Amino acid sequence: MSNLGNIFLICCYKVRLHMASAKEGSAAAQDVVWRLIGPVSELSNRQCRLIYSSFGYDSDVCLFHVKGDFFAMDARCSHSGGPLCDGDIEEADDVLQVFCPWHDYDFNLRTGKSNTGLQQQVHEVKLEDGSVFVKHASFLSLKPFPLGSKD
Repeated sequence: MSNLGNIFLICCYKVRLHMASAKEGSAAAQDVVWRLIGPVSELSNRQCRLIYSSFGYDSDVCLFHVKGDFFAMDARCSHSGGPLCDGDIEEADDVLQVFCPWHDYDFNLRTGKSNTGLQQQVHEVKLEDGSVFVKHASFLSLKPFPLGSKD
């Protein structure tokens, strides 16, 4: 493996350590910042998009656009890791919910709460100057991050 590949692996390891400590509520959680996702005009034409995290698969985000509003939550269901971006979105009693396609667990798009007692991590979203931003600890992208460079 090249030196660049080794550096990439070390950086990935440090990022994973950083993410683990952020999830435990340490001072590293303060590194959560607004991440530019893309233009509102592009992102509003689909009900859900998978947003890739530089921390990897378990930190990816679903960006929902429903009834003119944007919502963001972790992309993998907190029950068994199902892909929430593939779930159905329904409104009941003025509550927008996504249903996991694997086991039909429901999650409130605003709060992440489920009627099952589970909690899905939600992320703040803001619109500014025609762009969508999500508050997150990792870099976010509409395209997958490269696994590494080959020389």
